[in-house]
Amino acid sequence: MKRWKQTIAGLAVATAVLLAAPDLGELKALLGNRTGEARKAVGIVMGLVDSTGERFAASGATTPGGAVIPDADTVYEIGSITKVFTSLVLADMVVRGEVKLDDPVAKFLPSTVKVPERDGREISLLDLSNQVSGLPRLPNNLKPADMGDPYADYGPAQLYEFLAGAKLPRPIGEKYEYSNLGVGLLGHALALKAGLSYEEMIRRRVLEPLGMNDTAIVLPDRLAARLAPGFDAALKPIKNWRFDALAGAGALRSTARDMLKFLTAAMGLRETPLRRAFDVMREHVRPTGTPDLEIGLGWHVWKKYGMEIVWHNGGTGGYRSFAGFDPAKKAGVVVLCNTSFGVDDLGLHALAPQWPAGRYKPPVERKTVPVDEKVLQSYAGEYELQPGFTLTVAIDAGKLTMKATGQASFEYLPLSPTEFIHRTADIRVTFVKGPGGAVTHLLLYQDGFDREARKIK
Repeated sequence: MKRWKQTIAGLAVATAVLLAAPDLGELKALLGNRTGEARKAVGIVMGLVDSTGERFAASGATTPGGAVIPDADTVYEIGSITKVFTSLVLADMVVRGEVKLDDPVAKFLPSTVKVPERDGREISLLDLSNQVSGLPRLPNNLKPADMGDPYADYGPAQLYEFLAGAKLPRPIGEKYEYSNLGVGLLGHALALKAGLSYEEMIRRRVLEPLGMNDTAIVLPDRLAARLAPGFDAALKPIKNWRFDALAGAGALRSTARDMLKFLTAAMGLRETPLRRAFDVMREHVRPTGTPDLEIGLGWHVWKKYGMEIVWHNGGTGGYRSFAGFDPAKKAGVVVLCNTSFGVDDLGLHALAPQWPAGRYKPPVERKTVPVDEKVLQSYAGEYELQPGFTLTVAIDAGKLTMKATGQASFEYLPLSPTEFIHRTADIRVTFVKGPGGAVTHLLLYQDGFDREARKIK
């Protein structure tokens, strides 16, 4: 079960198709649901590519209620998809014999920098790329002057200070733990090895060879003019993020058209100077500890439904992104959104219809109604959502609360005698009675899906 999401509100806007294709019908409807009736996102662009060519679809606008429709050339922050670019440079350096995957990262940092070790082992470049270094998700000295731009003032001095005092909680290589710090450190070290800024390294070693002319960190005027502004979950404007020492974790901005260039190169649909480097990335795959999910030099790999999907997602303050491909079919998809609302399910569904994609309900006004105490008490009990995962409903002082296995208890407000909504998030619960009048199950609406939970106690 995903963590509780925040309530979202905003204006519905029109859906548009940039390049019509019969098989885009369902995908267009899914995009339109999020930018339209459900008011979850301001604008979304999707790009699809296979051996027959490229197709694009878009929904919404670049600003709430605006007239500018996003398209294949609209610029978005792609967030953590940047990590794949960082690992691609690593793979390319390995191919060229400039570094080795098992080289310690300390080898490429100033000699005065102390990097934590554990049990006589040093953190390697491969450990950082595969997220098994033991470093935390974020450094504990990340204390931004502006919380709206959290990475802007985290420079090499702060990074080195953290490393000097860091203690690894487990043996290096033992466990996958997603770390912006770790991949940011990798990008920083590789840039030092290259003798370039991170952005210049990416430009020379990835963007130019792949012909990605609309991807950058610092946007020139021609790209800044096409940047879709970012919005938070309430569809309120939010600042763009800037990066310093941790640029390799999430600093890039790109377009759907440029990202399809990246995917066609990764899939081998076209020959590029980085062909061997892309292959190396997929030769070093290991489990993450999550069923059916592996990681290989930056890429995550889902192995479900008898297929394999290679992917990564991204998120900054006001943007969400997804890029992935099916290596067997050589089909790829990118989804870019200028709102803090996830799009992974859209990308996965576009690649494999077996992956469910959420259809969201319109927002509701939290106007509560009185509900008789006896009716409330009839809802109390335990409901099984899936084996080993239950929802416990309790009534306390006339208030209904619900607690999921391993989570905190939250209050739900009555919209009607049978339907309740989470106090702050768009999670709704409807209680259903059987022919005899007793409650038999509930329907949990969350993340665009209705799920049935049978009453067991």
